[in-house]
Amino acid sequence: MEERYDALKELGSGNFGVARLVRDKKTKELVAVKYIERGKKIDENVQREIINHRSLRHPNIVRFKEVRN
Repeated sequence: MEERYDALKELGSGNFGVARLVRDKKTKELVAVKYIERGKKIDENVQREIINHRSLRHPNIVRFKEVRN
């Protein structure tokens, strides 16, 4: 992820990881990236969270873009 984005600041943290504001090096677009720790129990929760985020519609959220390993 570091090769694609420049980290600007931490936005917050939770039980499974941390959210950071980053800038895409090519497009200069600002995006929030959620970094999540891996593990069997965590992976089950993350799977549910990904499904929820993809279907989320809210005026303060532009869109869900991608999931990376």
